[in-house]
Amino acid sequence: MKIVIEIGSLSDLDELELLYNDLNEYLSTTTNYPGWLKGVYPVRENAAVGINNKNLYVAKYSGKIVGSVILSHEPEDAYHEIKWNIDTDYSSIFVVHTFVVHPDFLRAGIGKKLMGFFIQLGRKMQMKSIRLDVFEKNIPAIALYEKIGFKYIDTVDLGLRNYGLNWFRLYEMLL
Repeated sequence: MKIVIEIGSLSDLDELELLYNDLNEYLSTTTNYPGWLKGVYPVRENAAVGINNKNLYVAKYSGKIVGSVILSHEPEDAYHEIKWNIDTDYSSIFVVHTFVVHPDFLRAGIGKKLMGFFIQLGRKMQMKSIRLDVFEKNIPAIALYEKIGFKYIDTVDLGLRNYGLNWFRLYEMLL
């Protein structure tokens, strides 16, 4: 399966919104490991911000978007309260946001390819580390992150209790 990963553009926005909606509809009928909700997260606005900031990447298969990720230098507030493995300015850290794979392509290696891409990109751009958070009950994502080499740092409250998302595990990979 030939996957092309590239920076997202405004022409991708409608398709990204469809991907988010398809994924959230799928999650509403199966085990919703990430705890995402249609109309709440992820939504079109998340993609638009990533595209405008030039930090949203899309994975395409035969011209169709099958996955996406936003790589910013903006941590959640709770990240500042944690002792990480490396103490450095966020300008040299990628923070992973809105990491999605279309439900038709789950377990097809898209997530792993996207992770390989952003790890390689981080090294090329001389980032010091990559950080991310994951809902504590998102067992498949946690297993993937740990298998790839991310190290568990701590568990925090990201202020999403109103959605039943009480605790998030923080992970970091030093580059």
